[in-house]
Amino acid sequence: MKKLNNPWAKMPGYFCFGCAPDNTAGVRMEFFSDGDEVVSVWKPEQQFQGWIDTLHGGIQSVLIDEICAWTVMHNYGETGVTSKMEMRFLRPISTKEPYLLLRATVKEKRRNLVTVTASIADSKGNICAKGECLYFTFPPEKGMADCVPTEGEEIPLEKIVSGYTG
Repeated sequence: MKKLNNPWAKMPGYFCFGCAPDNTAGVRMEFFSDGDEVVSVWKPEQQFQGWIDTLHGGIQSVLIDEICAWTVMHNYGETGVTSKMEMRFLRPISTKEPYLLLRATVKEKRRNLVTVTASIADSKGNICAKGECLYFTFPPEKGMADCVPTEGEEIPLEKIVSGYTG
């Protein structure tokens, strides 16, 4: 896998709740390419709980929505907005998990509509939530072609995960 570059990270005023690295109130996700699939490893924290020690469903939805957007950008070099989102919460996620593993892939692209499926697994590999987003892409003149280049060398998933567990 290769880490995906966040082209907005140093842009003044950039404060995305999902992926801005300096937004301490946000979830500060990072992304990796695994072929056409996009992967994220994320550590749940207590401030994101709903019930005691349980990750809030809205935060789970944010994680799915964000990885789906990055999957569109990675695969097509296009930006846009989520038009429709469907979530399935399969099992509770503990905020004490050492990490969560998210994966997303394009299911279908038709003109400027891209359907992306994604999942959240706990550190034991149990799928806890699944989502599907319909993403409306902007015309090329409004988008950012090649906005998410990969950087650096291949990184094995085990090494990425060890940053959360070791």
